[in-house]
Amino acid sequence: MKITSAKFVVSNAEVASCPNSPLPEYAFIGRSNVGKSSLINMLTHRKDLAKTSSRPGKTQLINHFLINENWHLVDLPGYGYAKVSATAKKKFQQFITDYFAAREQLVAAFVLIDIRLPPQKIDLEFLEWLGENQVPFFIVFTKVDKLSVSKANIQVANYKKALLEETWETLPEIFITSATNGSGREDLLQKIAEINSTLR
Repeated sequence: MKITSAKFVVSNAEVASCPNSPLPEYAFIGRSNVGKSSLINMLTHRKDLAKTSSRPGKTQLINHFLINENWHLVDLPGYGYAKVSATAKKKFQQFITDYFAAREQLVAAFVLIDIRLPPQKIDLEFLEWLGENQVPFFIVFTKVDKLSVSKANIQVANYKKALLEETWETLPEIFITSATNGSGREDLLQKIAEINSTLR
């Protein structure tokens, strides 16, 4: 898929205020420091489409971006150790849940995971929640440029093992990416293009 246009549409704190559009949506979500904004900018070839920050937890709203005038990329708040108040954290964690439960336009979620870390309980629990709620999703490992090929393969194998131990019968499709060198970009966009072609 070639990205010919990518533009910010709107930010919302409530699912009910999200765009009233029939276009398919692909949600990107992960821990607060996983590099989500950088990945979105890499995918769209736009340096500043999604705002990056050195402070984890910067994204606290549901952000819609219109891609190629025919689908939405949705940037969701991160989960994890965001340095915000307990009240604020509870609020935006709730609208993450509301989004997945109520947003009919959602086609699939891309769950971002830092490939450098061992399997994290919070990630495994979130994946389990998506599965229990029948939300289609893919796993996107980020920051692969920080590891050797052999180490990256070991990390992915460890994650697959952890998922199978969590009683997953079928593993979700996995993508390995780097916002720094562009690894995985074409694979991710091709997957979205394939899904979009089945929706027509």
